[in-house]
Amino acid sequence: MRSEALNNMITYAPNSRDELINFAVDNKKILVAVNAEKILHATNETRAIINRNLGYPDGIGAVWALRKKGFRSTVKIPGCELWLDIINRHYKDKSFYLVGGKEEVIKATVNQLKSEFEGINICNFRNGYLKTETEEKALIEDIKKLQPNVVFVAMGSPMQELLMERIQKEHDAVYQGLGGSFDVYTGLVKRAPNWWVKNNLEWAYRLINQPSRIKRQIHLVRFFINLHLNKY
Repeated sequence: MRSEALNNMITYAPNSRDELINFAVDNKKILVAVNAEKILHATNETRAIINRNLGYPDGIGAVWALRKKGFRSTVKIPGCELWLDIINRHYKDKSFYLVGGKEEVIKATVNQLKSEFEGINICNFRNGYLKTETEEKALIEDIKKLQPNVVFVAMGSPMQELLMERIQKEHDAVYQGLGGSFDVYTGLVKRAPNWWVKNNLEWAYRLINQPSRIKRQIHLVRFFINLHLNKY
């Protein structure tokens, strides 16, 4: 992701969540989370995905990279919070379609959303296990038929971004890739407590609770070294 993807982010480095949401909704963008790990392990495919869509700083590493480029007021906007911000802002005036997760997780997500956001218009939903081309075509046809304003896809990168691009060719809307956000939202996966999040130490909390992540965290040291050497 080096300079190409980072420069794409720089063309629209958000100063607030509201600004990012307004821009995405007004321009019907595909929102793609960018963090230090994605920057470090970028491929030609992931660079192209960022360059075609709207990358936003999901992690503090991406924020630091942008600030080093001169965008001092850029803020971190975690994707697992952003999708709920979008819903909170627009659940009374826009419709939603959800894709991703296991069947029990997506059902629990929909039930929880309906409980939390009374009157929310969820057009339809399905799990993230699209096993055949026929299933994907059926999904796209359903979305074309129901015309949701916002589509959330939780399948992991880059699969979710590529799927969103294929759907967007058939139906113009706001799209956001969510990774494992449905698991977090329903409590299946525990997120770091607020103190750790506010102090940009989520990575440390995850490492303490999942020591097996040590190899991934060691790779991030390379990112910070590269950032210090102005390689991004």
